[in-house]
Parts: sequence; structure tokens; C-alpha cells
Amino acid sequence: MTNSSISGRAAIAGLGATEFSKNSGRTELRLAMEATLAALEDAGIDPGEVEGFSSYSVDKVPEYEIARLLGCKDVKFFSQVPHGGGAACGPVMHAAMAVATGVAKVVVVYRAMNERSWYRFGTGSYGFASTPTFENVNYGWYMPHGFHTPAAWVGMFAQRYMHTYGATSEDFGRVAVAVRDFAATNPQAFFYGKPITLEEHQASRWICEPLHLLDCCQESDGAVAMVITSAERARDLKQKPVIIKAGSQGISAGQQVMTSYYRDDITGLPEMGVVAKELYSQSGLDPEALQTAVIYDHFTPFVLPQLEEFGFARRGEAKEFIRAGHHARGGKLPINTHGGQLGEAYIHGMNGIAEAVRQVRGTAANQVDSVENVLVTAGTGVPTSGLILGAV
Repeated sequence: MTNSSISGRAAIAGLGATEFSKNSGRTELRLAMEATLAALEDAGIDPGEVEGFSSYSVDKVPEYEIARLLGCKDVKFFSQVPHGGGAACGPVMHAAMAVATGVAKVVVVYRAMNERSWYRFGTGSYGFASTPTFENVNYGWYMPHGFHTPAAWVGMFAQRYMHTYGATSEDFGRVAVAVRDFAATNPQAFFYGKPITLEEHQASRWICEPLHLLDCCQESDGAVAMVITSAERARDLKQKPVIIKAGSQGISAGQQVMTSYYRDDITGLPEMGVVAKELYSQSGLDPEALQTAVIYDHFTPFVLPQLEEFGFARRGEAKEFIRAGHHARGGKLPINTHGGQLGEAYIHGMNGIAEAVRQVRGTAANQVDSVENVLVTAGTGVPTSGLILGAV
């Protein structure tokens, strides 16, 4: 019988990134090329060998232009994954599938964005009325009630979670404080050298109650790219191979894009539960086998139910996990050791995958001891994805 699982068959062999800023001064294409060339150099693979590309549907850098500039000969695979940050791990999963099935031997995954200097996702002005597609019409049922921004959409879920399980704004603040602590010691982080206290979190201005400013991720310019090839070939390249042990995407019953309010229960993230079940099944691992995790932190409230969906805490008990400091420096599951999207940069989660690669390689600024397996999650509130990366 043919092994149809992607587990262990592909590896991340190269990693590249630009600096993270609020004004890159370059086009997104330039950023993507810088990160891609750096990733190929890191792997020791000639650009002409690239046969595939995968990115996000919201990425404005076309794969054919990167292929042309790289001097690629025959591109055999390309894909784009929708749903913004929910895509994050999807392109790596797609690349792993392409490599595992022999469709392409070398695939570049990339995300480039000038999300601060060119456009801003959280303005609340999207031009929906002029383009009555399904998703835009769907938002028309919410915007008249004040649900104009991602913070407002997430705020509804957060309020219900707090009401049901007794979580507090201080619990969300403990998430923000911990990731800023990691960012403060990561030279690549925008908030390098700038930790915060819980008191500062509580004093930061309201964005949409119960979210303070410091509960919300950054707006960033920058790019990250990775090179995926077979696990066998990766062993002979320049860097320690980072094995893709599992990859999954998930949609669950009643799913909408950031506004899944009509479910019977809106305190969980069932689509992330779909991803968790599949990742554990593919990899044969469980929560105890993970030494660190990159938990998508576009907004702090959604970190708690993610911990629950993956079995690090029982339903409604992630607040105790956070209050005990298990997520922080020195804890039993340090999360977002690069500073997360709150502290390092918001590159739609691709910089989080890069941190997982560094943790497995043993080169992270805030290196966790004896890392064998790392969990990475993608955007929450939307159709989502996840990965487990690890050592050989």
C-alpha cells in the first residue's frame, strides 16, 4: 500500500527574511525577492531549480514574476491559499504535498507585504458596497451594528468567552506581556528592547472592549520565504533539515469569515480543533511531545481557546495555564518566542513559521532547550491551518 501521508516526507531546507518595519521603502515584489533569494542561499539551492511556489491569495506578488526574476525554467506547481492569516500554514502544507507526490522537487513559500505603509487591514473601510460578492454581502449584516474591524469581530467572541469561563482582561494582558518579553530580547523584533508590564497593558487605550491597544497585533512591512524540498535531499544541504511532520487546514460547521456568531457555542474555535486532530493523527504526537509552540496572536483573546483546542488546557481552563506562566519565558510551553505578531511583526503568520524553523535548528534568539517538535497555528476566526515541524 502506498503511503499517502505527507508526514516526514518533506522538509524546510532554507529560510530568508527581510527586516520588519513600518515603512520598508521598497515594493512588495522587491521584499519577496530579497527573502526568496536569501532562503535559497540559506539552503544552498540554485534559483533555477525552483519548480513551485505557494503563497496567500491576498499576496499581491505573482508567482510568475518571481519565477521570471529567478530564472526558473519549468514551474510545475503553484497555489494560493485564501482567508488572510488563516492561510499561514497552508502554503507550507501545499508545498509539502507537492514535494511528497513528486509534482515539484523544490518549492518556495513566501509572504510579502507593506501592510503598514501601503494599506491597513483594520481601517473599517473596505469598499464592500461596490462589490456585492458573497463575503461582502455577508458583512453587510454585521457592519450596521458596528462590526467594522477585526478587533470588533474578535471582541464579540472574547466577551462571550469571558462571560462563560471567567477569563479577564488581565489574562489577555498576560499573553501580551509574555510575548513582548520575548520580543525585547529578539534583535529582529520591532519591539526589541521594549518590554511591557501588565499595568501598561491595562492602561493602554481601548480599541474595542474588551480589547486594549496592546491586545492587538502590529501592522508591519516585510517578507519571509522558505524553501521546501524532500526530507532525503534536505539532509545533504547546508542547514539542519526541519521536517514537516504534519500539516492541515480546517473548516468547521457554521464557519464564516471572522463572524461565526450563529454557532450554538462561540467560546471555542472548532476549525482549529479540526486542525489539531489531524496534526496529531498525521504526526503520531500528542501535546506532551511539543516543547514550544507558535500560537497565532493577532488578538490575545484567541490565544486561550487555541491552547484548549490543542489539549494544553481543558475547555475554559486556559486562563489558569496563562496565570501560572506556562506560556512565558521558562514555562513548560513557551509560546511565540520571537515575540509573536504582537511583538516581532505581523507578516500574516509566516514569521511565526520562521521562528519554528529556528527553534528546531537551535538558532532562535530565545532558544528553548532540546526542541524536537514545534506546533505552529494560523489565523483564528477564519478557515485556518496548522503545522508540526520537528527534527529528523
